Amino acid sequence: MEQLTRTLDDLPGAPVEVPYATATGSGDGPHLTVIAGVHGAEYTGMAALMRLIATLPTDRLQGRLTVVPVLNQPAFWSRTPFVVPVDGANLNRSFPGDPAGSYTEALAHGLFEAFIAPTDVLLDLHAGDLPEALEPFCLYEESPVEEQARALALVYGTGHVVRQTRAARTVGGSTSAAAADRGIPAITAEIGANGICDPASVAGHLQGVHNVLVALGMLPEEFAVPAATPVEHEGWVWLRTPLRGFWQASVAVGADVRTGDELGVLLDPWGAELHRVVAPADGVPLFLTSSPAVDADGLLLGLARA
Repeated sequence: MEQLTRTLDDLPGAPVEVPYATATGSGDGPHLTVIAGVHGAEYTGMAALMRLIATLPTDRLQGRLTVVPVLNQPAFWSRTPFVVPVDGANLNRSFPGDPAGSYTEALAHGLFEAFIAPTDVLLDLHAGDLPEALEPFCLYEESPVEEQARALALVYGTGHVVRQTRAARTVGGSTSAAAADRGIPAITAEIGANGICDPASVAGHLQGVHNVLVALGMLPEEFAVPAATPVEHEGWVWLRTPLRGFWQASVAVGADVRTGDELGVLLDPWGAELHRVVAPADGVPLFLTSSPAVDADGLLLGLARA
């Protein structure tokens, strides 16, 4: 793959250089863009894409492939979870961005126009950030191209797939939501937890990308590993804490819970219970905050509806 760098210099600050790689196959096919590092401490997808760049059999590729291992360069180099360190905003709530907006909005605009708007299909690789436990899942959006996106989510190889509706878009401003709004089939794939770059999660992402390349007709069938049928969920409930406290989860990611089940408690500094969190619906926690330190309105977990 050809290794290049895109410089974003129309920002309210120093220019940002984004390394990426690209390859054009010998036959017709779609343009697939695969990105990782939208959040700077979610490393498994980044490592998987570095491995993809090093090992992809470009002589067997059809169509065009663009790979961006670390999209959010400011957050990666500062080891900052969730947000862009310049202004504390979440890049994955800021797409498609605004060239006249804040630093993160301008960064999102530059990245969107450089890497997302020109593509036919988008994969965005994530993981549980530093304080997040996570059960592997894929997310796609309600949109006119949702059936194409759902097909990619089903073959990626995670145990759960979540469809997010426009009316209840919990994760607004994400890469996949902004792409879907432009008519680009896109999924967010999550494998890995707690900012740990473990080999099994890296391998899971790499195989997921291979599976999508095969599904799109860009690589031969031999590169795919058939995925078990995942559990499909219609939407989320994201639970937040009403107050600051010492968070102790009572459930693990991937567990089946029923309405009214205890999910965890918030304690005061002496261990007395301040607040009990119960499930508002049947579902499966696909990610949860593993750090005990949570501030008021802090995110505790994401419950995918059963």
